[in-house]
Amino acid sequence: MAAGGSAAQQAQRLSALSASFAREAASAKAEAGRYAAAAIAERKLAHRLAPLLAHGYHLLADRKWPGSKSAQLDLIVVGPSGVWIVDSKHWNDFTIAGGSMFRGDADVTDDALRLADVANDAESAFAEVGLAPGEVRAVLAMHGHSKRIGEVGPVEVVGADDIHRYFASRGNRLSIGEVERVLTVAMQHFPAYIGPQITSIPTLIAEPAVQELIDEIPDELFAEQQLLSEEEVAETLTIAKLAEDIEGWMTFLHPSQAKLVRRTFNGPARIRGSAGTSKTVVGLHRAAYLARMRPEGKVLFTTFVSTLPAVMSNLLARLDPAVADRVEFVNVHRWAIDLLKERGIRHKLDGRGATAQWKSAWASLASPHKDRLAARAGTRDDDYWREEVESVIKGRGLTTFEAYAECARPGRSIRLNMDDRRAVWALHLDYQARLRAAGIHDFNDVILLAEQSLQRHPLEGYSAVIVDEAQDLSLAMIRMLHHLVGDQQDAFTLIGDGQQSIYPGGYVLSEAGISLAGRGVVLSVNYRNTVEILDFANKTIAATGYVDIDDSAQTPDAAADAGFEALESLRRHGHPPVFDHFASAAEHDAAIVRRVRQAASNDDTSLGDIAVLCDTNYQVKKALALLKTASVAAINLEDYEGTPVDRFKVGTIKRAKGLEFKAVLLPWTPPLPTEPDPNDERMLRAYRERYVAATRARDRLWMGSC
Repeated sequence: MAAGGSAAQQAQRLSALSASFAREAASAKAEAGRYAAAAIAERKLAHRLAPLLAHGYHLLADRKWPGSKSAQLDLIVVGPSGVWIVDSKHWNDFTIAGGSMFRGDADVTDDALRLADVANDAESAFAEVGLAPGEVRAVLAMHGHSKRIGEVGPVEVVGADDIHRYFASRGNRLSIGEVERVLTVAMQHFPAYIGPQITSIPTLIAEPAVQELIDEIPDELFAEQQLLSEEEVAETLTIAKLAEDIEGWMTFLHPSQAKLVRRTFNGPARIRGSAGTSKTVVGLHRAAYLARMRPEGKVLFTTFVSTLPAVMSNLLARLDPAVADRVEFVNVHRWAIDLLKERGIRHKLDGRGATAQWKSAWASLASPHKDRLAARAGTRDDDYWREEVESVIKGRGLTTFEAYAECARPGRSIRLNMDDRRAVWALHLDYQARLRAAGIHDFNDVILLAEQSLQRHPLEGYSAVIVDEAQDLSLAMIRMLHHLVGDQQDAFTLIGDGQQSIYPGGYVLSEAGISLAGRGVVLSVNYRNTVEILDFANKTIAATGYVDIDDSAQTPDAAADAGFEALESLRRHGHPPVFDHFASAAEHDAAIVRRVRQAASNDDTSLGDIAVLCDTNYQVKKALALLKTASVAAINLEDYEGTPVDRFKVGTIKRAKGLEFKAVLLPWTPPLPTEPDPNDERMLRAYRERYVAATRARDRLWMGSC
């Protein structure tokens, strides 16, 4: 080696090492600057929100990131508006597009979604005390920005300058006691963060001057950060007060229900339980939860009753406004009709016209068939056979006599031999021919047309379907809705109670190729009714039996027994139900007005908490007329959309399904026989309808007859 060669090599090596150290030092200095900036931003946010401490809010700063040894969470806020998991950012060069977040050219979406994972895990912890999942929110607070900026999945991105307004916009959702319960869980789930301690320094390095790091931080971060002013605090409290009234069930559930809302099902699932077990409440919370977790598609929440979706939609808008536009509420027939319109499929729904064509078909039925059916039904009334065609044949979408001949027909009281079925099939074919000749469709037809269209051309865009009061839907309706999402995880949920089935016929889900194996949940605690009302309602249907759609019901006998569960109650006592019989219609009608006014005189009952429920639309009109004459403000349930109204509600029992009231009046209600005739299908449905009506009442129930 030439003279000086080794020294030159050593010089080059040390020079390269020095350059490497310089780069590491520069990188460390830059990172230290970023941490210093972040620390200042975090302190500024907590400092600014400090005045809210006097108004029931708690600020937990620098908490440990669950599952991480070194990461920390900037701020956990617990207060009247819920739980907020806040990550403070001082980014200027960020954008949000298509649900993704970018910092400069770098995609930082996954970083943002890590906060959503934290919130999701926290929901499980808070569910132990019953906090609904929707009350836990993940928020990115962007310093130097104002208002709501956007969202990345379930993570809200909000300007730090206005974050107090964002908190308040959800209203006062938790009471002082509930805040304390939630705070205890928050402190346990998110313990205080203690950073790693430096125990030794392997190399002698000059301690960096703090001022050098500070010089690297943008000047605006050191601008004096004011506390929220008195005016801003007052504005925050006013925003919360003016937000929609929040009912208790919107924020707190029984812990088992809160867990059920978040439960994962690897296929179609069913939630069932008797009246008052909060099935619909769980369904609404689950709809909101799935909408947050699956922002890429809509959640369809559907049912049979045409007026219930508007009520549910308004309730969800109060429950979780942020996801209200991601949940579609529509009754099943309206959804099918809208699909046909969108796809340009010709249809003409004409209920009255269909009734006329049915009567013509019955009148024209050949004598041997007509005589046979009249004899089997014990009357020449054709209603039973119309139910047979609509519920058994068209409700299933049967297209061949062979399929009808093999159909089990659970829930139908008259057993049919092969000749009986041939007579029914002949009636069905003639009815269909008359509908085609008239160019009209009945309600079953629009469902079958929509199902056929979905079979040919599947529809995308729905991430989940939730069916409330599923026992009221036909098999064809269930099949049609199942086509939208299939057997995907958490995609298809049926909610209902066979005891509340008030429509003819029945089926089991296996007929639609749907399996619920291992994915059925029973809610068995009644949270609604007093002991006295619940006992009366249970005695009403004790001897009726019912058909359940569960796959365990493979035969009519098994179907009738399926689903009976021991029903617990909170043992809340109250007034016993009252049954008054009057000698005349005039006395009865006067009693309706008197009872309505008496119910409204209770200090804890507003006009909107009282309902008059009737068997028929004719009775609804009569009740509304009586109340109007007596200058009593009332609203037809057909016009009720779920927003609080200070008027009595009047409607049919069918319209009241899924609703509850503090006081219920059932006028024109004749006493039912003590023992129902198991072969009288209409009588059995009348018992179940009486059960539905009685269980709408939380505290008081009155029945009148004449």
